[in-house]
Amino acid sequence: MVTLVVMLNTLISLLLLYVAWRVWKLKQLLGRVADRLAAYERCSHAVLYVAPETISTAQQNIYNLRQRNQRLEVQIQQVRQIISLLFLGRQVWQRSFPRLGSTLGQKTTRK
Repeated sequence: MVTLVVMLNTLISLLLLYVAWRVWKLKQLLGRVADRLAAYERCSHAVLYVAPETISTAQQNIYNLRQRNQRLEVQIQQVRQIISLLFLGRQVWQRSFPRLGSTLGQKTTRK
């Protein structure tokens, strides 16, 4: 009977030793995972900490570019209007003074 109790206690002790060893391995794994997650958190914090300022700067730059683009669009429209007026003036000149319009830029020879 004593032998049975000793064997049963030995089996229980071995089983508990195995469970303790697995818990110890799990603790090591969880420690590594926690360390890695902490490192990821530090890296993401470093990146995301400056994100609001970076986004704000980018938004301001985009606003400035849009304002500049609008001014350039107005200038382009003005240049187009000036060119259109020049062509219109040329057409009116050629219709009003057909002889002068065709000889402009050419030497006139008198006989």
